[in-house]
Amino acid sequence: MLYNIYIKNYAIIDELKISFDEHLNVITGETGAGKSIILGALSLILGDRVDTSVLINRSEKCIIEATFKTKDNAKLNSLLQEEDLDIDDFTLIRREISTSGKSRAFINDTPVNLSILNKITANLVDLHRQFDNYVLKDQQFMYEVVDAISDNAIYLKQYVSAFKNFKNLQKKLQDAISQQTEWQKESDYKQFLFDELEEAKFQKNEIEDAENNLKKLSHSEQIKLTLSEIYFALEESEIPINQELKRTSQKLDGITDVFPESVEIAKRLESVSIEIDDLAHELDKMKESVSLDPQELEQLQERLDLAYRLLKKHQVQTTEELLSIQKSLENELAHFEHADEDIKNLETQLQKEEEHIKKLALQIRENRLKYAPAFSEEVNRLLHLIGMPNASLKIQILPAEQFNEYGKDHIDFLWDANKSGQFQAIQKSASGGELSRIMLCIKSLTAKAMALPTLIFDEVDTGISGEAARQVGFLLRNIGEQHQVLCITHQPQVAAKGSTHYFVYKIEENQKVNTKIKSLSQNDRALHLAQMIGGENPSEAALKNALELLEE
Repeated sequence: MLYNIYIKNYAIIDELKISFDEHLNVITGETGAGKSIILGALSLILGDRVDTSVLINRSEKCIIEATFKTKDNAKLNSLLQEEDLDIDDFTLIRREISTSGKSRAFINDTPVNLSILNKITANLVDLHRQFDNYVLKDQQFMYEVVDAISDNAIYLKQYVSAFKNFKNLQKKLQDAISQQTEWQKESDYKQFLFDELEEAKFQKNEIEDAENNLKKLSHSEQIKLTLSEIYFALEESEIPINQELKRTSQKLDGITDVFPESVEIAKRLESVSIEIDDLAHELDKMKESVSLDPQELEQLQERLDLAYRLLKKHQVQTTEELLSIQKSLENELAHFEHADEDIKNLETQLQKEEEHIKKLALQIRENRLKYAPAFSEEVNRLLHLIGMPNASLKIQILPAEQFNEYGKDHIDFLWDANKSGQFQAIQKSASGGELSRIMLCIKSLTAKAMALPTLIFDEVDTGISGEAARQVGFLLRNIGEQHQVLCITHQPQVAAKGSTHYFVYKIEENQKVNTKIKSLSQNDRALHLAQMIGGENPSEAALKNALELLEE
């Protein structure tokens, strides 16, 4: 509900703050007093674009703040969370217009654009003005109204869940079929790629090892010659290094008795001699292991040529990457082999889910067809009471070709304003004033069944008086018992039904006209209603009539 609104420096409003109650709030005042200005300020909160002409005083910025009590508004809190906005028991919405005319919007002190502002406030306020595109023109609202009076809540909850699953299965099936179609175009080529890699039978790190082996084989003669020369120097030259070390070690052994300091050196020389023996043995083995086989070299080169061709083809650089591609192709081919089976399973699931939602949609339709005629009759009865005796609303429910989120029906509200017998879609045939009164009747009948935001009616009683205005007042009060309603009115019959009555007036201060608003006490209400009936100096009869309206 709208808890309060603060307006500063907007048109002829210098500064005012209004607090509202949770039922029917009526706003009255002379023509030109500023009622529409207050409504215009509220419209900015709801996301309307700024008209810089409202900045009469350009020495300071305009501020409009509205506080909404939103503690139990689950849908709104979900939207706030979706937009990463703070959630609290109260939601503060603010518009600021700078002295240059630039506008900014805030929700709970976080800057937002007008798109987000509209999205959030649509769940807070439902504003009905002459010539607006009312929510009644929205197909979704038509479904919500009919289902609210058709006791479809349980079936719709089940249907929405099943329909969501149905749509998910449809998407999965479409994706599977599309994927299969794409695979059919590419499967032969992918099979060829896989066969080529599988036939190559590369082992882990094979290409890298082959490159190293190729380098070794390519230089085998040089390697073998070098190893032979080193071995010759160690063991087979005229003065082998190893033999010379042994002789040197023996000479040193001859003085160890008389020169103990040489014992350690002798041992080390002996160790070096043994190590060189081992080195010579290892070199001899390595020399014999080096291959000079040209056929092996040719085979290795051919293997690497194949590897390089496949690496280039698949745009990778290592054996591991090539094997990974082979594994991926294998998995894709295996999946493709089971694609037909997967598609059949999805088709079976989809058929079962379609049967499920079909039964639920049929139950929902039966309820709609059962309750809609009586509801439209009741709407028409109320329309006749509020000054539209020739008007007629008819709810048309026809089977739809496809399932939608509300079942498998197409709902239209049809309208005939003059007993012509020619019913047309309400979106095209009803005027702004007619739509406003139709909405009043509909929401009066569905107030208990539907969750509605704050409802604002701007002169919904224009063009009527007497009993019709009195009935409008009853309808507004009926809605106000369940929801917060704000109503701007010129009719005393309507104003008397408010739980709170606000009076808008103008005063002149410092040679400047300023709009003010005040909440009327019960005594003030009686006098004000009498003035609405009988003029500035009401008669006793007008006062009596005003008191009767209040007591009623």
